[in-house]
Amino acid sequence: MSLSGNNREIIKIGSTVRVIKKSDQKTGKISEGVVREILTKSKFHPHGIKVILEDGIIGRVKEVVNLSINKDISKEKPSKSRKFSYTI
Repeated sequence: MSLSGNNREIIKIGSTVRVIKKSDQKTGKISEGVVREILTKSKFHPHGIKVILEDGIIGRVKEVVNLSINKDISKEKPSKSRKFSYTI
């Protein structure tokens, strides 16, 4: 399943995406990679959300190939079943 790259909310760091670099807009050449950073601040962009891939390519997302399964665990409550033991 692939998703459009126009909505920022579906693009996550670690997602695999297909982008078009500015220099490739005329030819339509697609590059694929993993999102390192999201550059577009708005929630929607008609030409695609601009990102930097892990290999340094900057381009606008045309398609999200694989959503990142990384989740932010900083807001999760610790499990009550965990027991810690400390030895001094």
